[in-house]
Amino acid sequence: MNKKGKIGVLLVNLGTPDSPSVPDVRKYLREFLMDKRVIDIPFINRWMLVNLIIAPLRAPKSAKVYQQLWEDRGSPLMYYGEDVRKAVQDSLGEEYVVSLAMRYQNPSIQKGLNDLRERLVSQIIVIPLFPQYASATTGSVMEKVMEIIHNWENIPSLKFISNFLEEEKFIETFCRNARKYMEKIKFDHFLFSYHGLPERQVKKASCGNYCQLNEKCCSVYHQKNQFCYRAQCFQTTRLLVEALNIPEEKYTVAFQSRLGKDPWIQPYAEDVIKTLAQNGKKKVLAFSPAFVADCLETTVEVGNEFKEIFEEAGGEHWQLVESLNNHPLWIECLKDMVLKNE
Repeated sequence: MNKKGKIGVLLVNLGTPDSPSVPDVRKYLREFLMDKRVIDIPFINRWMLVNLIIAPLRAPKSAKVYQQLWEDRGSPLMYYGEDVRKAVQDSLGEEYVVSLAMRYQNPSIQKGLNDLRERLVSQIIVIPLFPQYASATTGSVMEKVMEIIHNWENIPSLKFISNFLEEEKFIETFCRNARKYMEKIKFDHFLFSYHGLPERQVKKASCGNYCQLNEKCCSVYHQKNQFCYRAQCFQTTRLLVEALNIPEEKYTVAFQSRLGKDPWIQPYAEDVIKTLAQNGKKKVLAFSPAFVADCLETTVEVGNEFKEIFEEAGGEHWQLVESLNNHPLWIECLKDMVLKNE
C-alpha cells in the first residue's frame, strides 16, 4: 500500500430525483435549476422563474416521464452509477477508494467527499461523468467540490478530469454498442444528438470571442475552442464516425432539450429529425454521446419521443444506441483515466 495513504476517486453524475413522485421531482428541479451555472441569470430572477413557474408547472409532467423511466432497481442513472462505482473499485483494488456522487440530490458531493476523507485518502481524483466540458455540468461539479473542500483543515492533493471525449475506450464502447445494430440493419442515416445549451453560455466561455457557433469555428478542434461545448460535440462525432467508417453525407449532429425562449445551440434535433424523414430517410440509428448512462434524456427523449417525431414525419425505423452504462470497456476506460492522473 502507498505509505502516504490510499487514492480517492470521486465519480460524479448529474443527479436524479429520489423517486418519480411529484414532490421528489419538484425538489430535484429546484436544486438543479437554481444552480447559477445552469440558469445564468440574476439570483432574484432565477429564484422567481424556478420556484414560481418552472418547478410548479413542470414537476407533475416530469414525474410522469420519470415513471416511464423508473425500473425495479430505481433510476438507471443511479443504479448504473453504483454498478460502475463497484466495478471500478474492484478493478483498481484496495489501494483506492471509489465513491459515487450526484451534483444534485443523492448521494451528494458532500457525502462522497466525506466518505473519502474518513478513509484518509492522500489524493482525490474527481471525474465528472460528462464526456464534453460545459460550465453547467463539469464546471458546476468542480465549483461544488472546491466549495466543500476549501473548508477542510487538511486538503489532499486534488485533480479534476475536465473531459474525456478523446479517450479511445470511451469512443470504442459507443462503437461496440452501435455495431450490434449496424450488423443487422442497413441504416440510411446516423444522428448524433447532444444535450443543448443556451448560445449565451457558449459565447461566455469563448476564448477571445473565437466561438461563432457555426460550422467554420467547430470544424477543427484545437486550443482556441478546446472549452467550447459545441466544438467538443463535433469532435466527439468525428471520432465516432471515423471509427465506425460512416460517410460524411450519412450523419448529422444535432442538439436537444431546449428550455425557454432564448436561442440555444443549433441545429435543433426536432427539426433535423423531421427533415430526415421528409427527405426519404427511413432507417436512422441515433446516438447520445453526451451521456454515459441511460437517463430521461436518452431513453425517453431520444429513444421514445424522437422516434415518434420521426415516424409521424414518414420514417420507418428508429433505433437508439444505448449509453455506456456498466459496459466492461467503459470500466477499463475509467480505470485508465485514474491511473494516468495519479
